[in-house]
Amino acid sequence: MFHNIFQTVFYQPILNLLVFLYNIIPGHDIGLVIIALTIILKLLLLPLSRQSIKSQKALQELQPKIEELKRKYSDKKEELGKATMLLYKENKINPLSSCLPLLIQMPFLFAVFQVFQNGLSNGSLDLVYSFINKPEAINTITFGAVDLAQRNITLAVLAGLAQFWQSKMLTSKRPALKTTDSKDEDMASIMNKQMTYFMPLITIIIGISFPGGLALYWLVTTLLSGLQQIYIFHKKNTDNSVIEGEVLK
Repeated sequence: MFHNIFQTVFYQPILNLLVFLYNIIPGHDIGLVIIALTIILKLLLLPLSRQSIKSQKALQELQPKIEELKRKYSDKKEELGKATMLLYKENKINPLSSCLPLLIQMPFLFAVFQVFQNGLSNGSLDLVYSFINKPEAINTITFGAVDLAQRNITLAVLAGLAQFWQSKMLTSKRPALKTTDSKDEDMASIMNKQMTYFMPLITIIIGISFPGGLALYWLVTTLLSGLQQIYIFHKKNTDNSVIEGEVLK
């Protein structure tokens, strides 16, 4: 039952959107089709991704205060929990708000993977709607040379580099705290940096394990997410500057 719901709600619409774009884009270039598909899906999921980015950044900025609470209530877990929740409430932050939008987007990612794995690699177009022209097969060669139905190391590496660039922007520099518990702060910072390098590595490993079309999709969606982060952070800094200017007046 779950498989049928997933297929009807996620897989089939994305497959049909891919085929529709393939039919209308001049030259039927699958690379351009995937880029167009990625942009459309990104626009559809824009409210979710925007909320996720804002929440992640807010949690990053709040991390030093959370570390202070951990030191203050190091032996009082119940009081630490209450103080942490109060801190979230005072700053109007839901600790789950950064994860929920990502979880909601996961079915779309799995559907895209299935489309590239089945629709491109195996040429399975049986689920194309009757009102959409179904091509005999999809030409998986893009730009006259690259087969996106096969693994592509270059695209996988580029996707990993894009992931690193995006992750680096979300890493906030926390002030060094000269306390007896500063080792805990250093350890948290080290773990944060390790994740910044670990996720791009995972992206590359996944990218070289599956069709190049998926790596291209991940590359484009990560670049778009990075540009969205730049816009959101710039807008936030601009708004804060305006507020500070009004206060000074």
